[in-house]
Amino acid sequence: MLYEIILYTMDFVINTDGASKGNPGPSSYGYIIKSRGGAVLHEEGEQIGVTTNNVAEYTAVLKAFEYILKRYPAKAPHKIEVVADSRLVVEQLSGRFKIKSPHLRVILEKIKIMEFDLGEVTYRSVPRAENFIADRLANRAFEK
Repeated sequence: MLYEIILYTMDFVINTDGASKGNPGPSSYGYIIKSRGGAVLHEEGEQIGVTTNNVAEYTAVLKAFEYILKRYPAKAPHKIEVVADSRLVVEQLSGRFKIKSPHLRVILEKIKIMEFDLGEVTYRSVPRAENFIADRLANRAFEK
């Protein structure tokens, strides 16, 4: 009997954002995961304590990746597009800009390990107006 292995990859678009009231200050992250067709699969926003806006931005990506790895592990490899309104974070995660801060490098290393398990990951920068849902989730987290 022949067995056929079929891989069911999933395509995701993840909008992420981080917020900090002061820099550093009380901070939060927000993200929304959608299918390539636009169906909302999950959204989340949480406070993360006192930190910088960049840490909050990176944490949003990290938490979204953790969710996908937990929820859809059998469907990997995936195609994932991460959309953020922070050009700096997009360029750093894409490897085009260097990260000088040691505490950000720690988060970057975790993200890069997850990328390997996830599949194909790309990053794209957009204006804040095009990232309003992730921004709203990050800012609503302060109300919890």
